[in-house]
Amino acid sequence: MILAAGRGERMRPLTDHTPKPLLVVGGKPLLVWHVERLRAAGFTHIVINHAHLGEQIEFALGNGAEFGVSIDYSREVSALETAGGIATALPLIDAEVFTVVNGDIYCEYDFSRLAEPMARLAAGHDQTHLVLVDNPPQHPKGDFVLDGGRVTNTEIPLTPHPSRLTFSGIGVYHRALFADTPAGERAPLAPLLRRAIDAGRASGEHFGGRWEDVGTPARLTALDEELRQHHAA
Repeated sequence: MILAAGRGERMRPLTDHTPKPLLVVGGKPLLVWHVERLRAAGFTHIVINHAHLGEQIEFALGNGAEFGVSIDYSREVSALETAGGIATALPLIDAEVFTVVNGDIYCEYDFSRLAEPMARLAAGHDQTHLVLVDNPPQHPKGDFVLDGGRVTNTEIPLTPHPSRLTFSGIGVYHRALFADTPAGERAPLAPLLRRAIDAGRASGEHFGGRWEDVGTPARLTALDEELRQHHAA
C-alpha cells in the first residue's frame, strides 16, 4: 500500500493544484518511483489511498498496467491519517501481511529486503517491522531505538549502544495491528506502533541509503536537482 492522502500543507502553493505524491523529482512523480521499485521487488498488487486531488493520482497511474502492476484505490473524502487510511483500505488488501510506504518520501530502498520480515510476521511472531533511517536535520531526536533487530520506544532508557533512529515511512504490518481501528475514521499510526513495541512484537532494520522526507519546496528542489545531475552524469 502507498499512502497518498495527505494534504501537504508545508508544500503549498505547489500542493494547491497537485497532490504531494505526484510532485516530480528526477523526471518522475514520487509515486512512480515507488511503484517502479515495488514492481522490481516482485510486488504486483498495489493499493493507493487518496483524498486531496485524488482524481489526479488515478489519472496519472490508472489501473497500473503501464507499470506492470494492478492498482486499486481507496478513496477518502478527507484524509483519515495513517492508521485510519490503512484500516479503511483493508478490504482491498488481499493478504494478512502487507508492506506500506509513505507516498511523500523519496527512498532508494530495495523492497525485496522485506520478504523475510513479511514471512516472519505471517508466521505470527511480530505485528510490525519498521525500516528506520538516520535522523534528518529536521527531526534530530529520532523516533525509536533499534537494538539487535528489535524496536523499542524512545522513552525506554537507552542501553549502552543502540541508536535513536527515524521511522522512514516504510513498514510491514499484520492485519491484526488494525483490529481495533474503525474503517472510515481518523486514526494515527503511532499509538498502534507503540502498543506493538511495548508488547515486544516489533522488529526493525536500519537503512543507510538515500532517503528524503520531501517536506518543503526547498527540499523538493534540492532533491530534484541532485537526481537530475546524477542521471545526467
